[in-house]
Amino acid sequence: MGCIASSSRTMEHREDMNSILPFLPVVMRSSSLFWPSHTVEAIKSLSKGPNISNVTSGESLFDCISDIRSSLKLSSLTLARYTPEGFVLFFDELISRVEARKWFEEVLPSLANLLLELPSLLESHYQNADDLICRAQFHVKTGLRLLGPQEAGMVFLSQVRREGLIEDQSDGALEVDFANKYLGGGALHRGCVQEEIRFMINPELIVGMLFLPCMDDNEAIEIVGAERFSNYTGYASSFRFSGDHIDQKGFDSFRRRKTRIVAIDALCNPRTRQYKLNYLLRETNKAFCGFFVQSKCVVEGAHCERKNTDSNGISRNMLQSDELPSSSTDVEMIDADCRSQVVENPDRKGSFRLDDEETVGIATGNWGCGAFGGDPELKAMIQWLAASQAARPSILYYTFGIEALQNLDKVVEWIASHEWVVEELWNMVVEYSSQRFNGGTDLGFLSWLLPSLSSAVCEDQEDGISEHP
Repeated sequence: MGCIASSSRTMEHREDMNSILPFLPVVMRSSSLFWPSHTVEAIKSLSKGPNISNVTSGESLFDCISDIRSSLKLSSLTLARYTPEGFVLFFDELISRVEARKWFEEVLPSLANLLLELPSLLESHYQNADDLICRAQFHVKTGLRLLGPQEAGMVFLSQVRREGLIEDQSDGALEVDFANKYLGGGALHRGCVQEEIRFMINPELIVGMLFLPCMDDNEAIEIVGAERFSNYTGYASSFRFSGDHIDQKGFDSFRRRKTRIVAIDALCNPRTRQYKLNYLLRETNKAFCGFFVQSKCVVEGAHCERKNTDSNGISRNMLQSDELPSSSTDVEMIDADCRSQVVENPDRKGSFRLDDEETVGIATGNWGCGAFGGDPELKAMIQWLAASQAARPSILYYTFGIEALQNLDKVVEWIASHEWVVEELWNMVVEYSSQRFNGGTDLGFLSWLLPSLSSAVCEDQEDGISEHP
């Protein structure tokens, strides 16, 4: 069957376009996008250089921007308190006169010209989105739009290049963003921990903050193709830019970088409630939402066949490990021979399969254990359970040197050697959490599970203590 792309004549009827139009400075007339007439003249003046615009200093630039904001009725959205002083300080004092002159004579006019092209660039984006659907023959809305909770979808930006630490892994794994429920967290105003750092070194991720909703407990956000531009050192207050980064990752069939990032938000400051069953389920389901391969979909109402599942729906997937490193810096946990039948249904809304998606592992670490205050031992087990249930082939786990996880590789090796399945590990996590919540133990999960790892119990090993509770 042929595919007919929507033309600009139907622009006003597009759901994706209409979802973002109230947040854009452009207007729609006669099914086309335009700058408001009282604004376009000011931008044209900037595009012709300082001889026409008379913008030659930080102060005059701020005044010009303020006038444009007023013409767009944006003056009610207040700027930071010292914004005017900041313009003056940067352009008139911090940079040299040569640099400032070049900026006002070359850079600013170029930026203004790009702004003038915004309406046509948006129209081109939506036309390209329709063309992409026709060429790829899959049924998913790819135009830029604002998503609401529980609304699945993908956002393609046609003008953006696609494409020790999680971000340094080179195995093509799904990289976990220890996210805030509002994607990006404090990336644009405060905070500089795992998620904010990732948004700084992959700045294309910031675009998602504009268009993606607050995540519900059963939602995750996956972003494909974000290119990395920066190297860094430090963390939080010690975070520093340390030079340009040349992204060497390859491209997929859509010419996006083979970088997959999944944002999952953990409980914030959970304290002892993280050991209650409903919160254990919340965290495990959240991780599963992020790790699940979406191409394993439904056909005619029948769910995909999953191996080794009992009558109660509890997974019998094997938890196994292979080639564990001797260092405790990172631990590779592999769930072997655990695959679901992969069925593709091109008529299903949102059906779209990434290159080799089902063979991609997980690169993660102490999710929700830094600023959010979660238990790193418990979170490591929860992520292992979720990844195994999602039939991911492997987990590359970065401990970031946390002392509580120094024996994680030993515990993984022990569990694998005893051929535990997801159900057995889950039952032990539930039992431990119940004891921890009710004050029955103050040990960490790893020491509780393997008494031989506790120095106090090690002294009594000769008395025949059981390997696990």
